[in-house]
Amino acid sequence: MCYSNDARPPDHGLDGAVGSSEDLVLTASDGNKFAARLARPEKPNGTGVVILPDIRGLHNFYKDMACRFAEAGIEALAIDYFGRTAGIGDRGDDFDWQTHIPQTTAAGVAMDVAAGLDHLRSLGDERLFTMGFCFGGGNSWRQSADQPGLTGAIGFYGNPAACSEVLDVMKAPVLMLVAGADQRPLTDFEEMERRLGEAGLPHRMVVYEGAPHSFFDRGQEFWADACADAWKQMLSFIKDSAAA
Repeated sequence: MCYSNDARPPDHGLDGAVGSSEDLVLTASDGNKFAARLARPEKPNGTGVVILPDIRGLHNFYKDMACRFAEAGIEALAIDYFGRTAGIGDRGDDFDWQTHIPQTTAAGVAMDVAAGLDHLRSLGDERLFTMGFCFGGGNSWRQSADQPGLTGAIGFYGNPAACSEVLDVMKAPVLMLVAGADQRPLTDFEEMERRLGEAGLPHRMVVYEGAPHSFFDRGQEFWADACADAWKQMLSFIKDSAAA
C-alpha cells in the first residue's frame, strides 16, 4: 500500500478555506453503494475532482487530500473501491485489502468514478478531473477513455498497464507524476508517454529523480521540494486543461 494511517498530504501553501466536508454513500449504475468523502471550498468555481485512492481504499490520507483540493478552490470527492465486496466500513491499517483488490475490476472502478463525477455535476461542476495514487493512479489515467466529457486525468506512480489496452482511445489530457526511484521501471512510463505522443493526446510527464514511491507525503521532509512542485504541476494542469 502507498500510505499508512499516519501519512498526510503535503500542504500546497494556498490560504483558501474548506467550506464543508462530509461523508457520503453514493450509488453506481449497477446498484453498488460505496463510501465517499466530499470536501467543498468556500467559493466553488465549477471545477471538481474525483480522487482514486491506493489499494487500501478510502482512508485518512485521501480524506485529507480532498480537503487540500477544497483549500485550492476545487471541489473534491474521494471514493472507496470496495463496496461490492467489503461493504461500507473502515479502511484502517488492519483492512484486508489483499482479499478485495483481486475482485476489483476496471469496469467497477469506472462505474464508481462515474457516480462520483455525476455527484460533482449535481453540485454545478462542469470541469471535471480524476486523480489517483498507485492503483488509483493507473485507474485515474484510464478514466481518460472510460469517462465521456472528462477534462483531465492525473496519476501519481500509477501502473501504465492499467490503461494500456485503452490508450489509443483516451480523450482527456493526462498528467503523469512519476517517482524516479519507484519499483516500477521508468521505461514503462516512457513507453506510455511515447504512445500518448503517437496518439496525439495532450499529456505531461514529470519525473522526480531519486524520489521513492509515496514521496508525496507531509512526513517526507527530504522530498518537500518535489511535493511542492507536484502540487504546482497538478494545479497548473487543472487550470490549463479547464481553460482549453
